[in-house]
Amino acid sequence: MNKKVRRAGFVFTKHTQEEQSLFQRLLDIFQELIVHTSGDFDEAINWLRQLDEEYQLTTEEYTIDDFIEELKAKGYIREEIRPDGSGKRDGEGKSTITEKLERSLRKRALEQIFGKLKRSGDGNHITKYTGQGDELSGEFRSYQFGDALDRISMTESLKNAQINHGIDELHFTEDDLVVEETMFKAQMSTVLMIDISHSMILYGEDRITPAKKVAMALSELITTRYPKDTLDILVFGDDAWPIKIKDLPYLNVGPFHTNTVAGLQLAMDMLRRKRNTNKQIFMITDGKPSCIQLPDGRYYKNSAGLDPLIVSKCYMTARQARKLHIPITTFMIADDPYLQQFVDHFTEANQGKAFYTGVKGLGEMIFTDYENNRKKKLR
Repeated sequence: MNKKVRRAGFVFTKHTQEEQSLFQRLLDIFQELIVHTSGDFDEAINWLRQLDEEYQLTTEEYTIDDFIEELKAKGYIREEIRPDGSGKRDGEGKSTITEKLERSLRKRALEQIFGKLKRSGDGNHITKYTGQGDELSGEFRSYQFGDALDRISMTESLKNAQINHGIDELHFTEDDLVVEETMFKAQMSTVLMIDISHSMILYGEDRITPAKKVAMALSELITTRYPKDTLDILVFGDDAWPIKIKDLPYLNVGPFHTNTVAGLQLAMDMLRRKRNTNKQIFMITDGKPSCIQLPDGRYYKNSAGLDPLIVSKCYMTARQARKLHIPITTFMIADDPYLQQFVDHFTEANQGKAFYTGVKGLGEMIFTDYENNRKKKLR
């Protein structure tokens, strides 16, 4: 709302922030809960009712039931009629979230984690290489035959002409012309690996919810700002399998061990099929591999410490990725010293990167690494 006040011929405009509606306030809380409950609408609503009892979120005029009805009316949830034993509908409905709410969750995660993101025009990564690229670099060089005329810096060229010929007889020669360098832009193929082993929720610490938020934010970042990039997401427990972006809100941990090798092998298989020159793997994990698949198909598991057989297989896979020019960036969300030592050796084998972070700083670190990653020169 704007209020205009006149003072001595000037018009001063006072800006007041529009008050958030009760529905929007409840929606913000509900979206947080629906991620924590892995898309379980009934459980999220039960939590919301408990919060309402404790903090009086609603009013007599607008209750949680009114909020649910508005969610339906706005297309955030839908009611599915459950069949009875004979296959006929029994009239008892179950509410589930819709694609509209899934998109809203991704956008919200993007705002939460990458809130300071600045948009760019073309949506490409800038490399460290200069040449006939697209993005101005702020560096200058002498004009060379074949340079595009729109790359000539008139300010720097005029300065050269004044220095070389004086102000009285101002004229240009080819030696006066200065061209501003440009930066190459690159496309990136990324695979995001998410650890869904049981240890991701052990000891009362929820590590899977921040991991889901980061995955949703990263998917929204890439699809909106870097549409030429590709993002594949996989999860790994006893084994590894790909998931779709729309499945992220429903992601949950299982009674799994951590088969890091299976996740890395699947990620490399995904990236082999990509045409982009630049490829990378992001791995979010608590760091402890505890499972591998043996040549005969059986699973070898050991949760007690770092098993030498499992660890050596991890190092070998990291070196394989290095030979394929695929750097692995590990985001370690646990602070155990012996696990950090494993990640150090793993990162050394791949010549990649490692970040040791709590769950709160995870998104900012992934964003920084994604934005600043240096790529190979495009020809």
